This record gives sequence, structure tokens and C-alpha cells, in this order.
Amino acid sequence: MLALLALLAAALAVNTLRKASTQIAVQPLAPLAIDAAAAAQHLAGAIRFRTISYDDRPDAPADELRKLQRYLEATYPRVHAALERERVGLSLLCTWKGSDPAAAPILLMAHQDVVPIAPGTEKDWLAEPFAGTVRDGFVWGRGAWDDKGNLIALLEAAELLARDGFKPRRTIYFAFGHDEEIGGENGAKRIAELLASRGVKLDFVLDEGLLITDGILRGLDQRAALIGVAEKGYLNVALSADGAPGHSSMPAPRSAIGTLAGALARLERDPMPAAMRGVAAQTLETLAPEMHGVNRVVLSNLWLFAPLVAAQFEKSASTNAMLRTTTALTVFNAGNKENVLPGRAQAIVNFRLLPGDNAESVLAHVRKTIGDDAVKIARADAYSPPSRISPTDSEAYRELARTVREVFPGTLVAPGLMLGATDSRYMAGLSDNIFRFSPVIAHAEDLARFHGTNERISVENFARMIAFYHRLLATSAGAPIQGRSPNS
Repeated sequence: MLALLALLAAALAVNTLRKASTQIAVQPLAPLAIDAAAAAQHLAGAIRFRTISYDDRPDAPADELRKLQRYLEATYPRVHAALERERVGLSLLCTWKGSDPAAAPILLMAHQDVVPIAPGTEKDWLAEPFAGTVRDGFVWGRGAWDDKGNLIALLEAAELLARDGFKPRRTIYFAFGHDEEIGGENGAKRIAELLASRGVKLDFVLDEGLLITDGILRGLDQRAALIGVAEKGYLNVALSADGAPGHSSMPAPRSAIGTLAGALARLERDPMPAAMRGVAAQTLETLAPEMHGVNRVVLSNLWLFAPLVAAQFEKSASTNAMLRTTTALTVFNAGNKENVLPGRAQAIVNFRLLPGDNAESVLAHVRKTIGDDAVKIARADAYSPPSRISPTDSEAYRELARTVREVFPGTLVAPGLMLGATDSRYMAGLSDNIFRFSPVIAHAEDLARFHGTNERISVENFARMIAFYHRLLATSAGAPIQGRSPNS
């Protein structure tokens, strides 16, 4: 027994030590000369346009979107002089023509619309959400992070490059959707169809997404930039149950509400299985050599410790979602009077699908778990399958990783899984390299600000976003930089 334990310990040690760092060695860049105060005011100005998307009123922000676009044209004159701008509905497709027609173009994305303020929370904001306030070193307001921050940072970077006479070698596309928050059907989807009709094939696509985490990942001393190489899909499943309507003084043994509530309880109690596979495994294996002590040993030996790690991940909502297709009970409708038994109860269950799962596998799980013919099960409205997993051994991924480490010195880079949906999913037919990453440093307390109260971004953080996009555009679309090894 002791000999077996010794062999196991030796195997763990060897496996831990032989996993070397995969981080790209770079020289940190000198800070880019940016008028951060002016750029912050430009972002604040964009926030003042109430480009709010509503599910039931998709055209509601049309006037505000047009005003925002006129503001962008006035604020970034060099960009609009250098680029061809096309309106696709209320979305924008901008083309910066490259000098080499044989070089595959690239596409950078952001969206113009924002989510509403949750009713009743207006008083909780420390700055009026659409005032575009710059105070205490932050730009405050709805869209500061999601996603006008990315939009304005891209344009600031392009304006600086245009000012300095930059001429791209390969064509650069910018796609600025107008309805991402309600599905992107009339924005990014139409832009993708337009590019496909022109036979465009892209080297890579970069959209909003995962962040540079600081102090969020346990056992990791350094910041970690997670580049989304895939995103989860979503599927809404409609459930319903019928019962005998009548007076509540004479209830039948089984009611519509009771039948459906039991089915929902079973779905919540028995979610789809978790597994340490796919992107989650890639993330941990990439970060394992950067950790210390027990964490490094455990994550370097997932062949043995995967069940232990998965059990820990399942305790947190955010990490649990990395391991499985999640089940969320989101809508329940039944009854309209306290003394009347309803004839029907209805519910919607939202599933967020891991790459590898699909609508059929989810519906099979629902039927098996509920196990009750009295409950009707059907797909509801739109279905978006999970994305493919973009390769991390491509030059496009390495370019992103290099740029992160040049602009944010000491930051680790690892692939990650985007839990929500982005406009980039519509570009799947145009490129094998689709990435979801926002170059923003985030602390744990910042995560609740997305779609929440007191959304803000620091002026320093915003300036670094601009520097990231400036460097990425210059290196990925410009002439090769002397002394920079393509495989470094």
C-alpha cells in the first residue's frame, strides 16, 4: 500500500512539474500617448443617448441610435474620412480597405444598444444612468462597460491610427450592431448575411466578451485574461399542464399548478450532468502551471482530481455554469383569482447549452426527468446552438494573447467559455477564429454592474482599452513589426 501511495505521489509530482507555462514571452509596451480625459468625455457623450433595446418594442431606440451615429461622425472625423460606412438597418458596417487584397480581412465588433434600467432601482444609482457623468476617476452610466466602452475605445484607437497616417495591409471591418441586447436578428445577423453575400472570409472576429480578472480566480496571484473561444447556446422549453377548472372549495386530487410545479421541481433538482471537459478543462490546464502549492498539483492532474474540482465548481453559480448545460426556471403563469382553480398552468425553462449539447439532447433530458405524460413539452421561440470552439493554436489567438501581455504586463492569458450570447455567433460561417474578449480589468465587485446598478468604468481602464485596440489593429492589420517573432 505504501509503495502504491509512493508511486501515485511520484506520478503527481512528475505530471505537475512537466506542465510548463504556455504564456507568450513579450516586452511590455511603452504607454501609448492618449488624452484619457478627452476620451472619457467622448464615452460620456455616447452614454447620454438612450439607445435602450426593448423586447416588445424593437424600434423604440431608432431616433436615439440615429443621434448617436451623428455624434460618432462628428467626434471621429478622420475615421469617417478613411472608412467606408454602410447602414444595415440601424446598424453600422465600416470598412477600412487594405492594400493587400490577398490578405484575409479581420472584423471587430461592438454594439450600440443597452439594456433598460430595472424599474425601482433608479434611486440606487450614484450617478444618473444616462447623464454621462465623469467623476472620481470613473465614467458612470448605462453602457459604460456593456458595450459603449468597447465601441468608443475602438473608434478612439482607429482615430489615432488615422491621424498618424496608418494604412492597413489587410482590410479591417467594424460591425456595430443596434439590437444585440434583444438577439441581434436585425443587426449583426444582417451584417453577417451581407458579408457572406460578398464572399468575405475573415481571418478572425473579435467581439465583446470575457474580461481580465483580478483577484477573482482562487490560487492565482496574477491577473488572468480569459479569451472566449466559445459561447454557450440557449434554448427555451415551454411546459404546460391542464387541470379541471372550478371552485377552489372542491379541488380535484391533482391540479394544473401542482402537476407543473412538480415537473419544474424535478428539473431543478436533477440538472444535466456536469463534466470537466471542453473549454473548462482548457482554462484550468492553461492556468495550472501559473499556480502554487496544492492548487497547482490538483489542476495539473485533472485525470485524477476532476471529480473533486467539479464538486467545488458546482458550489458557485458562475463556475457551475462552466461545467454543464444549466437549467433556469424563468416564467410561470397560472390562475387569476384566489378561489378559482385554473384550467392550465404554463412555464418557460431557459437552458444555456455547453458546446457538445444540442436541442435534441436537452429535450430528451427534460422528458426523462419529468417523466409525466400530463406535462406537455415543446420548444419555445428561437434556439441558438452553442458555438464551435475556436482553436488556440492559431496565429489569430496568439496575436490576441501577445497584445494582452504587451499592453497589460504580467497578465496571464487563457481560453475561456462565454456564458452569455454575443453578436459574434452570427459570424460562424465567415471565420474559424471567433473570439469574445473585452480588454477591461475587472474585480469581483464589478461583475454585478453588468446589466445592473452603478455601471461604470475607470478612466484608466478605458485608456488601456484604447491602447489594446490600437496595438491589435497596428500589428494584425499593419506591416509586420521588426524583431517580433511570429511564433513568440
